[in-house]
Amino acid sequence: MGALLSALALGGCSSSIADMPLVGTPADAPARPKDTGAYLPVHNLPPDREEAVIPPAERAKIEKELAAARDRQASVAAKDAAAK
Repeated sequence: MGALLSALALGGCSSSIADMPLVGTPADAPARPKDTGAYLPVHNLPPDREEAVIPPAERAKIEKELAAARDRQASVAAKDAAAK
């Protein structure tokens, strides 16, 4: 038994423990895929959009609102710092 354990330790990643007949898989485990080692299609990109996600006029409006909110927060922070 010791020789088997040392062989497993020295084997490293050469074999999967789940594939061994002593360990096995649970009865409710899904079946293993036939094609092992397939890579995901990371270079398959979706097609470019025909129109912008946000129309330019709406984007400008949002940027203006965010700048106004930033300026309001900066003025409140400046008033708080001056009050201290």
